[in-house]
Amino acid sequence: MANTPQSKKRARQNERRQYVNKARRSRIRTFIRKVEEAITSGDYEAATNALRAAQPELARGVTKGVLHKNTASRKVSRLASRVKALKA
Repeated sequence: MANTPQSKKRARQNERRQYVNKARRSRIRTFIRKVEEAITSGDYEAATNALRAAQPELARGVTKGVLHKNTASRKVSRLASRVKALKA
């Protein structure tokens, strides 16, 4: 348990940040899910548009500290290769 005033304040701040980060992570997952749903439906145009919308969200997650840079890059790469496979 936090004892000093500084540690109490950090605990309050961490709790507030937890809600913001949770919402951000959920938003990113939603964008990824939209891409995956478009891929499973086989709609190349919808998948391409969903991927274009998801890429900035993943990048934003990196800048906000919710995702690691390599994790976001890996997710984008794997989604892009799956979307590209639809065209063939």
